[in-house]
Amino acid sequence: MRRRITLTAAAAGILLLLTGCSGAIDTGAGTAPTASDGSIPRPAACDEDTPYIAVALPNLTNPYYIAMKQGFEEQGEEQGFEVEVQVADDDDAAQLSQVQSMLQKKPCALALNAVKSEPAAAIVKAANDAGVPVFTVNVIVSPESLEAQGASIVQYLGADNAAGGTQMAEQVLTDMGADAALNIGFVTEPDEVPTVQRDEGFEAGIASNANAKVVAKVDGNVKPDDSLAATTEMLSGNPDINVIFASTGPGTYGALQGLEGHPDVQLYGFCASEEPLTGQYMGCVAQEPESYGQQVIDQIRGWVDGDTPEPEILLPLKMFVSGETPAPGEVG
Repeated sequence: MRRRITLTAAAAGILLLLTGCSGAIDTGAGTAPTASDGSIPRPAACDEDTPYIAVALPNLTNPYYIAMKQGFEEQGEEQGFEVEVQVADDDDAAQLSQVQSMLQKKPCALALNAVKSEPAAAIVKAANDAGVPVFTVNVIVSPESLEAQGASIVQYLGADNAAGGTQMAEQVLTDMGADAALNIGFVTEPDEVPTVQRDEGFEAGIASNANAKVVAKVDGNVKPDDSLAATTEMLSGNPDINVIFASTGPGTYGALQGLEGHPDVQLYGFCASEEPLTGQYMGCVAQEPESYGQQVIDQIRGWVDGDTPEPEILLPLKMFVSGETPAPGEVG
């Protein structure tokens, strides 16, 4: 059974790591982060005319990562970097291998959107051992696993996931009533810290309604087909569900396909790519992954030029309601 990472532990851990280490990374001795002065090792590549930046992404089947890749590449050229993007096809071991290969080329920095939160700690550790700073984006690397590995990151940049979940809960209460009887099913991904944060944000937001209860949670695996199957099974086993919250874009798309034959179920979630909000699809929140890639490059450029990176940058999400359609690049 997959292990679930609780928000409380994750938040406490990441705050400890990020604020306590203040951007420090292991310098290659294989021990815990030691840069107590807050400094970040500077690879020689950072002083070349066109510094090499390694970028690791999970896949290019999700439009989210297509947009992010474009952001990295375009802004990399704009900021005077040579950017190499490797895509792991959702394979943790493949992502580690790809990063190890890029580390052999001695990059100035590694930008990491991990496949999964927990295995990614080994990737960070490999970069730490090579003396390469790690900037993470979108998927938070498990703080517990980082601590176990004695590894650390410079910065995390991504959506304010808990706030996004809360935004959706508030929209449910607006649409269906502050005291409506709600039986809620989740289509989620319990192995990624951001989706756990989204779920907990939703539950916090819905808590003001004493007549609302979560009756089921299923793993959509951040894939439309898996989410469709999980939604179908969930609705079959819980015919009283009248609200679904899907905490990823592919999960929302799969859940939408699974609503056929269930006209009384309303769907809310993180936005499916370019999918109009009509009928039972009532609301979603979107990230802007192309911008995330651009902003990570800007953060690396700022650091190379002497700035001190903030340990964490959380970005607001854009709300869409019935009758609206997210534009290309505005996805969950």
